[in-house]
Formats: sequence, structure tokens, C-alpha cells
Amino acid sequence: MSSISHDPSTQAKGTSTPVNSPRSPRSPKAAAGWQQDLKSISWWAEHAAIIGLIGLVIVFTALSPVFLTVGNIQSILIAASILIVLTIGQSFVILSDGIDLSVAATMTLGVIAFGLAYAQGAGLLVCMIAAVATSAVIGILNGVLVAKGRITDFIVTLGTLSIASGLALVLSDGKPISITSIELINFSTHGVLIFGNPFIVAAAVAIIAHVVLFRTRFGTHLFATGGSKEAAQATGISTARIKIAVYTISGVLAGIAAILLIARVGASEPAANTTFLLNSVAAVVLGGVSLTGGRGSIFGPIVGALLLTVLTNGLTLMNVSQFYQPLAVGVVVILAALLSRFQK
Repeated sequence: MSSISHDPSTQAKGTSTPVNSPRSPRSPKAAAGWQQDLKSISWWAEHAAIIGLIGLVIVFTALSPVFLTVGNIQSILIAASILIVLTIGQSFVILSDGIDLSVAATMTLGVIAFGLAYAQGAGLLVCMIAAVATSAVIGILNGVLVAKGRITDFIVTLGTLSIASGLALVLSDGKPISITSIELINFSTHGVLIFGNPFIVAAAVAIIAHVVLFRTRFGTHLFATGGSKEAAQATGISTARIKIAVYTISGVLAGIAAILLIARVGASEPAANTTFLLNSVAAVVLGGVSLTGGRGSIFGPIVGALLLTVLTNGLTLMNVSQFYQPLAVGVVVILAALLSRFQK
């Protein structure tokens, strides 16, 4: 913001121009600044996700009387919570100049680990630990192979995608496991005001992730690694440890997302849902995180995840065939990628 200025002629009389006065020279400057921002394509590129989200809300509210009801808003937030958690994990990886193609399959394997533990009579806490630990193992494997094995992250995570998907099918024999837990049902159906418990968990994960990225040494080293691996190594940063850490974080968050998914559907499904993978990358792109690493935030990808969830929800309310929904998401992602070229 510009500094507060005073009219010299007024100061000579011993009085100053009020800050909020219509005659204050600050007002036309601020207006001119906003006009310049609105004319700049880089400003639109930086705020594409939030502008798109607001635009979708306005359009779907006008087209469907159900869209802005309390029940539908709660449904949107609960549905978005799973994608938000996965997107945060994906953001950590992409900020380090990598990508995690196995994130959805890792979540599926965590779902199966939860279901198998539940079928053996284990308590909910043990089942949750099994889901997170199993997903974390895949994340650690990704990180070690990328950092120590020096294999391209695209190839590594593509391989572990198949491994996790295959293990999920083998361990479950391709059959879903029904999970009828009163605690999970209560968890998924209760909350605070319009915010369901799954969304509250996702919000807590987002706050912790923001603090880690912008208030810790690890976050600084992560941005440095993503910006320039060679420069980071020259300053003494262990980029290998950073790589292992971000993939482990992605795996752990995939395990948490697995728990949220089970709470929502009430079953342990072995079929991998590639939509979560595509949407997690799409949300990161929409959120303005650089695909070459080193620049981004947590808030942007969360808005991107909400935008994609609102888009799917709105199209469903309008009775648009599900066949067209991936098409709409693809168009949005390509437009976001084009706009990202103009970001400062």
C-alpha cells in the first residue's frame, strides 16, 4: 500500500488531510493502481483460481436454486476435503520440482490397508495407523528412488502407481470390504455449522502445511531446492533429504485422504480412482504453483480444489452427463496452464 501523504498547503495551516478524505491524493492513486491491475494479464493470471471460483458460484446459483442451499454447500465442502488433502501433498512435491503420479493409487492402497485391518477386528485407531503407514511406505519408496536412485520422478511414480494399484487388487482379491462403523458415520455426518468434520480435518492439514512451508527452515530449503537444485546444494542444503521428505509427506497425506474417503463411502474399494490424481495436479496448476518448482502457496491449490469440486457439483445439479465432466475439467486446466505463462 502507498504511504500516507499530506497536502503541503494544508500543513502550512497546521492541519493535515484526513486519510479517508475524498480529496486525499491517495484515492486517485489507488484507483489508478486498480485500473492498471485490471488491465494487466499477469494480475488475472495470479488470481485465476479465485476469480474462476467466484464466477462458477454466480453461474450455478443463477442456474440452479439448489446450489446455494446449506445442504449442498456442506456436500461440496465434504467432497472437496479429500481432494484438498491430496492436493496439499501434491503441492509439496511439485514445489520441489517433482510430481507424484502415484498419489491416487497410494490412497487406494491405504484404503485397502484400513479395510483389511478392520476385517481382522482391529480398532479404528489401528486401522487408521495401518492406512497412513502403508501409504507412507509408498511415499518413502518414491522419495528414495528419486533422490538416491536418481531416477526421473515421472518414471518412479508411474511405476509405484502400478505397484500400489496391483497390491490393492491382490490384497483385497478385487472385492470391496464393507465398513459399518458408527464412529465413522458420526464423524462424516457431523461438524461445526456448515463445515463437516472431514473439511475441518482438511483445513487443519492446510494450516499445518502453510506453517511448515513459510515458517520453518524445511520450507525455506524446499523452495530453494525447487528453485534451483544446484544452487541449493551449493549452499549446503541436502536436496536428497528434501526429496525424500516431500514424497513421504505426500504419502502420509494420501493415507489421511484414504481415511476421509472411507468415512464418506463406508467401504474399502480396491479400484483406483484416477480422477483424484488428475484433479490433484489440476488444482495445483489452478492454484498458481509453478510446475518447475520453487514458487507457490497452499491457499492457491486449495481454491483450485474447491473450484474443481464446485464445477463437478454444479454440472451434476444441472443434469449434465458425467461423460462431459472430465471434458470440462480438462478445458479449465488447459486455460489455467495458459494463464500461468503470464504470472510474474
